[in-house]
Amino acid sequence: MIRNEFAAAGIDDPALREAYRRCREINAAHGRTFFLATRLLAPDQRPAVHALYGFARYADDILDEIDPSLDTTARARQLQQLSDQFFARAERPDDPVLAAVGHTVARYNIATELFEDFLRSMRMDLTVTDYPDRGALELYMRGSAEAIGLQLLPILGTVTPPDEAAPHAAALGRAFQLTNFLRDVDEDLLRDRVYLPADELAAHGVDRDLLMWCHHNHRTDVRVREALRAQHEIARTTYAYASQGIAMLAPRSRPCVATAMQLYSEILDCIEDSDFAIFRCRATVGTRRRIRVAGAGLIHAWRARAHTSAVPGAA
Repeated sequence: MIRNEFAAAGIDDPALREAYRRCREINAAHGRTFFLATRLLAPDQRPAVHALYGFARYADDILDEIDPSLDTTARARQLQQLSDQFFARAERPDDPVLAAVGHTVARYNIATELFEDFLRSMRMDLTVTDYPDRGALELYMRGSAEAIGLQLLPILGTVTPPDEAAPHAAALGRAFQLTNFLRDVDEDLLRDRVYLPADELAAHGVDRDLLMWCHHNHRTDVRVREALRAQHEIARTTYAYASQGIAMLAPRSRPCVATAMQLYSEILDCIEDSDFAIFRCRATVGTRRRIRVAGAGLIHAWRARAHTSAVPGAA
């Protein structure tokens, strides 16, 4: 199966294949829903998507997962090393993830400015723990979420000029991250972070102290519930706008994106169905449901690929 992907993508060099294989392993281990959605892509698209995920995961691990004894200065140094190595664009970097993502960037002509935006937001996570308003949060999401959607766009392909699809691709990345912010409020508090605009929380009488009370008591205060409901509605609106871009994608890419959007938006359903009990349990979409949705998407993906291959010049 993996060899078929490499062959379809024209990746023949053994070392480069091993680099992409490592990225695929990272994606499978850490991004279950995302990895499941990538199975709906055409084989030649999958390695590049795994490479982008692997690079993003590398940066995220520096922030949160690597040796907990590392202080902010040490993490900043490691993040700068990752940035320097990426932008040095060595022909054959020793790190497999950097080798794979470098090859992907060159093959699909992905703008390096998107990686600059991404790494800038990762640096913000080293020191920024709160966001005073929506504008500040959107500045962070421009690199941490929107840039990811825009990195993927050349791999997915479009039937419209890319500039027309780009705002919707960026919005989808933002919608996914807004979902994460809602689901992970409790977990983020443990890292001393709140990814919800402080002024919008304050409009409902919510501050960090009240969120910490909810955390310690595993309960959602009524004021917090109303604040979360408002954030939930913003995420819903963002998904609605992002969905308008699916028809702009290459037909073979639509089932993957539609499936990912459905599965991730159902996390919002879980949060709402629990009456925003996010301090008691983490909202997840069950395995059976994920398989059912992915199965339906796979049928659509097969049909789209069959139609594409039958139409000369179709994307």
